[in-house]
This record gives sequence, structure tokens and C-alpha cells, in this order.
Amino acid sequence: MILIGANDVTHQVRPATSVRHLSEAVRRLREAGVAVLVGTCPDLGTLKPIVPPLKQVARTWSRRLAAAQTIAVLENGGRTVSVGSILGPEFAAAPAILFGPDQFHPSVAGYRSLVGVLLPSTLAALGLTEEEETGPARGEGVLPIADAAIQAVKTPGTELDGTEVSGRRLGVRGLWVELRHRRRQQTADAQAPEDVEESDPAAVGTEGA
Repeated sequence: MILIGANDVTHQVRPATSVRHLSEAVRRLREAGVAVLVGTCPDLGTLKPIVPPLKQVARTWSRRLAAAQTIAVLENGGRTVSVGSILGPEFAAAPAILFGPDQFHPSVAGYRSLVGVLLPSTLAALGLTEEEETGPARGEGVLPIADAAIQAVKTPGTELDGTEVSGRRLGVRGLWVELRHRRRQQTADAQAPEDVEESDPAAVGTEGA
């Protein structure tokens, strides 16, 4: 599991560099036989420390980065889930609980909510669940890779994975990609900040590509 988050912003990593590092990481993992699921760049326009007009710039930048990351991951044999703004309403409603002290990284409760989004796709990638248990609730379809990446950015929570059409993985417009919306796993109710310890992002995933 690789999570792309705020570190690419705070460390001022160039998008092309970030995507290149991610592409190389996924390629090496897949060559070693490791299943890879990437949560692509979230909508950074939802972060409280970023104010207008930078908020709009951050939103556009993060969506473009997410699309580029999606293509890089799929081309190297991994699968992705678009995080986007899927947790935006929850985080906006309870920022003191779901965000950590730096207001960039989620708290323990915030990561717990994120896990509810990523867990079904993680289990599916590992073959640890029956397909009907985490089957698509809506939005299933097959598109060329570039179109699929754009669609995923517009619809947070979309899982993308390579597939075949008429026995072929490649079409005239590149890889064929399947879009799925898996049912989100329910997680425990969030605790108040004083009842939980702040999380270490490294314990949940690798942030920054």
C-alpha cells in the first residue's frame, strides 16, 4: 500500500519527479511479485492551511498529479484508488478529530476513516476476499487508460485495474482499464483527540512517491 499525501507539497517535490519515483517503486515491487495498491494524491484544496487563491491552485495541481500517478501505476502493473475529496465532508465537519496537529496529515481517527475506503480494494488485490463481498456498487466500466484516469479523478473512491477486451490488454489508445466502486468498509466511531494518540504516517503507508 502506497499513500500519496501532503509530504509532496511540504517537501516541494516536483510532480514529474514524484511520478517517476512512484513508477519505479511500483515496477520494482511488481517484478518481485508484490501486489501494489496506490491511493493517489488527495484533493489538496480541502486542506485548511491552504487558503484562496492557493486553494484553487492546489486543487487543480493535485488532480493533475493524481491522474499522472494513476497512469504510471497502471502501466507498471499496480492498481489505484482515487482518494480525491472522498473524505472532504467528514474532515471538514470534524477537523479537530480527523486532522493531526499539523493540519496536513490525518489523525488516528482520520486514518481509520481512510482505511475504510482503501480496505476493500486492498483485500481484493491480495485475493483475500470473495468478489461478491466487495463487489462494485456502481460505476463499473472499462475505458482506455487516459480516459479512466481522468474519470477516476472526477469520481473519488474509484478503483482502477488493468483488464482485457477481446483477449487484449492494449487497445489503440493504450491499456484497457476497469473502473470499480467498491463498498466502503464501516469503521469504528471517531474518538476525541484526547482519547487517541497521534499517528505515524509510516505505520499506515508510505507517503510521498
